Amino acid sequence: MEYHIDAKNKILGRLASEIAIILQGKKNPHYEPRLIGSDKVFVKNCKGLKVTGNKLKGRIYYRHTGYMGHLKETSLEEAMTKNPQRVLREVVRHMLPKNFLNQKRLKNLIFVADDKS
Repeated sequence: MEYHIDAKNKILGRLASEIAIILQGKKNPHYEPRLIGSDKVFVKNCKGLKVTGNKLKGRIYYRHTGYMGHLKETSLEEAMTKNPQRVLREVVRHMLPKNFLNQKRLKNLIFVADDKS
């Protein structure tokens, strides 16, 4: 089954948990934990996502380049302005079970180009 979600004015965490449940197949009557699931989620208007509280400036993402002293940090605000689809995908990825089905389920999360209307 296909789910079409408009992310405009929705809260990031609540939307991500809803998407994670759909991708696991828990809304399908034929749910089986060991299977990927056949449900697909189409998300549009990711630029309109909302974040509550002081998370935009307070939440920091770290990554390391592999060289000494090269620890890079990015705030949620910078990440959302740069690529909101990537932020939503990462939040959903962390909400899915950590097993070999994680990446396969994430392939069923599809971002639709934002309309200019």
